[in-house]
Amino acid sequence: MPNPTAAMLVIGDEILSGRTRDANMHHLAGELTNVGIDLKEVRIVSDDRPAIISAVQALSAAHDTVFTSGGIGPTHDDITADCIAAAFDTPIDVRDDARALLAAHYAKTGSELNAARLRMARIPDGATLIDNPVSVAPGFTIENVHVMAGVPSVFRAMVATVLPTLTGGAPLISKTLRIDRGEGDIAGPLGVLADAYPDLSIGSYPFQKDGKFGANIVIRGTEGTLVDAALAELETQFPG
Repeated sequence: MPNPTAAMLVIGDEILSGRTRDANMHHLAGELTNVGIDLKEVRIVSDDRPAIISAVQALSAAHDTVFTSGGIGPTHDDITADCIAAAFDTPIDVRDDARALLAAHYAKTGSELNAARLRMARIPDGATLIDNPVSVAPGFTIENVHVMAGVPSVFRAMVATVLPTLTGGAPLISKTLRIDRGEGDIAGPLGVLADAYPDLSIGSYPFQKDGKFGANIVIRGTEGTLVDAALAELETQFPG
């Protein structure tokens, strides 16, 4: 059986402008690989309502699970929650359980639960909350979409909360062989190897060091015996 598939939607003008470097995709990809869920697609969209709604609907229909990152804070440009509600045609409003979490947190810190902070308690009808042990304001899950904060520490904590609830498959096994030859020299044999092992992913990642060309060949698959066999064939053709 093939592994379940996932997609990620990164939301925010700050990512597209280059002001902020996204770290969440890298973290999510590694975590999903470990539990046997294949991350198949990542999209980045601006803080634009139609773009977010369209992307959520498309990704939700195409994949088993979708993770979003960004846009659930207290400011005017944090529009993700409303867009998710619109994507699933469901009402959204301040919810009592989310409000209680925020009220307790801000009472403890001596801060006011003002109108801006209360925006973070707006949850679409039918969604379940995602725990946020870092800064309390929750994410949420609706259907197969998990809506999470963009702040990396919070995103990682939310991923840790959600992953145990998902059904994974076979973890991906990855092995690498460095070949100190240019890609033009190895492309032919590599293509033959890929044809011989259609169930494996075989990638070539070139590099240049000290004026010489080479490539790291990465072989990935869920069956260790196949990965080992393909690697052995490659080592025979290109001994170190």
